[in-house]
Amino acid sequence: MNDPGSESVHQRSKLRFVPLILFVLLAALFLSRLFYGDASRIPSALIGKPVPNFNLAALPGLEDIPGLKTDDLRLGHVSIVNIFASWCAPCRQEHPILMALSRDPELKANEIEIYGLSYKDEPANAKSFLQEDGNPFQKIGFDPAGRIAIDFGVYGVPETFIVTGEGKISYKFIGPLTSSAMETVLLPEIRKALKSEIKGP
Repeated sequence: MNDPGSESVHQRSKLRFVPLILFVLLAALFLSRLFYGDASRIPSALIGKPVPNFNLAALPGLEDIPGLKTDDLRLGHVSIVNIFASWCAPCRQEHPILMALSRDPELKANEIEIYGLSYKDEPANAKSFLQEDGNPFQKIGFDPAGRIAIDFGVYGVPETFIVTGEGKISYKFIGPLTSSAMETVLLPEIRKALKSEIKGP
């Protein structure tokens, strides 16, 4: 014969987890509504703040392409900084988009430059990647330990930053760029950054 007291205790112990389950479900619902499943919408604490201080050497084997440093992002023109790696499949996926972006007449007319940050990569592999698929970058910083990427607040590769002429991060795109994202997200954000440059601080 079952003990009514033990059944009551068992039911109470199960009920203890109901608030926790409800909290997890509500949190998941909130996050899904906030980001709509789009990782590129994750906010960055560095938006509106200066880029970190760094001075990265050129990618070994591609010394004809200059390295990248903080001062390059404070030259008065909007810049795009793309964090990439040859071992990163999404980076290879977005690479044609970056190549198209590097030829975009609007960017050229506004003297916008695209810079690369080679993240935790073997120099020979990064060199081969860029030689085979094309190089959209005017300058490339070699970040073998990923230290500077961490200072940028990078979650993973690829990530793309828009930087104002005074060296402040105005936008961060997480994940691989697509044709749609370039047209509906990145280019509008670049135009916003350009307008802020015209208006001044």
